[in-house]
Amino acid sequence: MVKGSGAKYANGNYKNQQKAYNKTKKGLELRVNANAINRRKKTYGNGDGLDVAHKKGKESSRKAKDATLQKPSTNRRSRLKTNR
Repeated sequence: MVKGSGAKYANGNYKNQQKAYNKTKKGLELRVNANAINRRKKTYGNGDGLDVAHKKGKESSRKAKDATLQKPSTNRRSRLKTNR
């Protein structure tokens, strides 16, 4: 198989793929909102290893009450099509 012929995430370019996503309008908005809520909850940069998880329908909210803190694996798994 020719290197680079598959999807970006399948070629091992995880960092490059995440950088590209963070530059998109949707990725930038989600990241900015998550960082703002992290600061409001006073967990930004404290090394607790938790992600901000927005409640359904509140993805663009910057209010701390509209989000909870979750382990990254739980937070990211919630967006998969199948529940594991």
